[in-house]
Amino acid sequence: MSHSLKPTHVMRISCPDARGIVASVSGFLAHRKCFISRSDHFGDPDTKRFFMRVLFAAEDPNLTIGALLEAFQDVREDFDMEVSIHDLAIKPNVLVMVSKAEHCLNDLLYRYRTGALRMAIPAIVSNHMDLAPLADWHKVPFFHVPINAQTKPQAEARLKEIIEQSKADLVVLARYMQVLSADLSAQLAGRVINIHHSFLPSFKGARPYDQAHARGVKLIGATAHYVTGDLDEGPIIEQTVERVDHTRTVEDLVAIGRDLECLALHRALKAHLEHRVFLNGTKTVVFP
Repeated sequence: MSHSLKPTHVMRISCPDARGIVASVSGFLAHRKCFISRSDHFGDPDTKRFFMRVLFAAEDPNLTIGALLEAFQDVREDFDMEVSIHDLAIKPNVLVMVSKAEHCLNDLLYRYRTGALRMAIPAIVSNHMDLAPLADWHKVPFFHVPINAQTKPQAEARLKEIIEQSKADLVVLARYMQVLSADLSAQLAGRVINIHHSFLPSFKGARPYDQAHARGVKLIGATAHYVTGDLDEGPIIEQTVERVDHTRTVEDLVAIGRDLECLALHRALKAHLEHRVFLNGTKTVVFP
């Protein structure tokens, strides 16, 4: 009968690496009649950290997350664990930020509308009005928050208000062409995903595809990562790449780059929504 249970929850564990963690977690869940449908774990020999993700379903429908966490207290303390349990029926709230380029936003909205990404989008925020019609078509509230060097503190204060009011669990910078302050990045650590071309740090600034074309690059790609105070250097979640040759024009590279950005952002966001991504210092562990 247990084998027919569909997984309803995911347990995430991070702790110092040690012997007996898998057995202790599995035994704990089995003792409470929880059926494990999938378990992934990894011990990093460099950081000495252990990471574990367990998909499970409880035979007792009245067994709550709070009760499980309370009962798990002794195991947590034995291994100095950071533990969370998530109900897979609850869709995380994802606030999307964008400037003028629409490809990533359009892709996310399509996947959201078709159910390919299990999330809710309570708001779209932009420093321009260009994409308000796209948000309106998808019936998602649109907030215009203009920003410049002089108004940045006020703009970020307004952004924080919108994040709090929309109860956003995650912020996605879908080609938002403004840099978040170090203070805001720290406040939202692990809760902001950014996407950009993967030429960095080689071709910085304006017109990176022109620079890449002039140098005759043979590989182009996109990188999705968590945002930190170090510009475009946060822990990487996903990267995509495609080989190109001398026949490609700048316009070709830009078009390919747009597609790769959409793909990398979708994969990174999906991994985060499914609780498959673990921060591991300056890098990540991403389970399949």
